[in-house]
Amino acid sequence: MVDENSNPFEMSCAIEVFGLRRPELGRELYDFRLCAAAPHTRMRDGFFTLTGVAGLEAAEEADTLIVPNRPDTGTPRAPRVLDAVRRAHARGARLVGFCSGAFTMAEAGLLDGRRAACHWMWAESFRARFPEVRLEPDVLFVDDGDILTASGSASALNLGLHVVRRDHGAEIANHVSRRLVFAAHRDGGQRQFVERPVPDVRDESLAPLLEWAQERLGEPLTVADLAARARVSPATLHRRFRAQLGTTPLAWLTGERVALACRLIERGEERLDVVAARSGLGTAANLRSRLRRVTGLSPSAYRRRFGSGAGEALVS
Repeated sequence: MVDENSNPFEMSCAIEVFGLRRPELGRELYDFRLCAAAPHTRMRDGFFTLTGVAGLEAAEEADTLIVPNRPDTGTPRAPRVLDAVRRAHARGARLVGFCSGAFTMAEAGLLDGRRAACHWMWAESFRARFPEVRLEPDVLFVDDGDILTASGSASALNLGLHVVRRDHGAEIANHVSRRLVFAAHRDGGQRQFVERPVPDVRDESLAPLLEWAQERLGEPLTVADLAARARVSPATLHRRFRAQLGTTPLAWLTGERVALACRLIERGEERLDVVAARSGLGTAANLRSRLRRVTGLSPSAYRRRFGSGAGEALVS
């Protein structure tokens, strides 16, 4: 849904992730439509006027509604827009907000007592206006079940790919990310993007180390091994991960192993112990625990939803 003075970047992100046809996959992922409250909608700062899209009646049929975002966060949203968002939520639609989209949902009264994300520049004003919302200012996005919110503009792509992963699995999400030439999963939070003085000497990029580690996830890699490969102390490696990725070496390594386990399950590997070993998670019990923590699903439930052999159970 697009509103007066909406930012075209987030609209384009939604189109790129959810709206493009992907014939190479043999199926369409989403039935995507743009809609607006007015037949002529002036986009941010008058860059252009959007015409020829559906009216708000299209929102009444949506299973997922991406709510309007606007940089003029202090300007009240149109009542008809807020009513459409409330009705969508009441009938069980999933709501997604990019950047300042959290303001739209909070103004509609849907975020009280719930977790949400918004751009760090607006965190203070958001808290002041909506004190009942549990704002998480340092994350790229928040998945709170039926309501999902992203922080800054580019994190719309992170959240969009997360939704694709949740709906269609890691393999499809990786395909979409390759088409976008954008990382399927970006660790860290938006704290790393808050304006700060530039250091005199920059740490070296972690990219070569990450690529090396991704090729060896099934091996018993430790943080000490990563530090040795980078020829730095574990403490220095930890600082570099925090500065460049906003996470720890161990959290990054675990996340990559879970992502690999998901891909193995989707590709049809039925033996749980094999998935655990090849992904570096060690034991079937650890795989179950990690996968449930990340996806909310057991390995068998994940395979039934995303695997090539739907309905078959994973065996230990």
